[in-house]
Amino acid sequence: MKFALLLLTAVKFGALCSGNPGNSKRPCDNKYGCGNYGASRDGGKRKHLGLDITCSDGATVFAPFDVTLNGKAAPYKKNNAINDGVSLSGAGLCFKLFYVKPDKYSGSLKKGQRLGTMLPMQKVYPGIGSHVHVQMCDKSDPTKYF
Repeated sequence: MKFALLLLTAVKFGALCSGNPGNSKRPCDNKYGCGNYGASRDGGKRKHLGLDITCSDGATVFAPFDVTLNGKAAPYKKNNAINDGVSLSGAGLCFKLFYVKPDKYSGSLKKGQRLGTMLPMQKVYPGIGSHVHVQMCDKSDPTKYF
């Protein structure tokens, strides 16, 4: 049991996005808030349940480690230009990547293989720092994996 726990805490995401090999996190902005887990949303009515990793609109998104693609994961109930994403599992983790148009929704990928394309976030949130939203399936804090 101790070995499995040590293995999970040693997991680190590889580069998610072309142009951001170090997985820089989205900084705070005046209009939309901060990209860190737990950041305030809607004037404090809710909390941000993921971690935003900087990624330019149209950039290539990569598998962060060997993963299985487990289907579509849309962040919004109402459709818009960025309402797409994928649910993934690998390295003992279950997580979702939002604002990404995956090349496919099922199958598997090796670390560093192309997963898809960053969607045009500026069309929906003009002026925000474009980013991939990483959310754990259990909505726990993904920060420790970066």
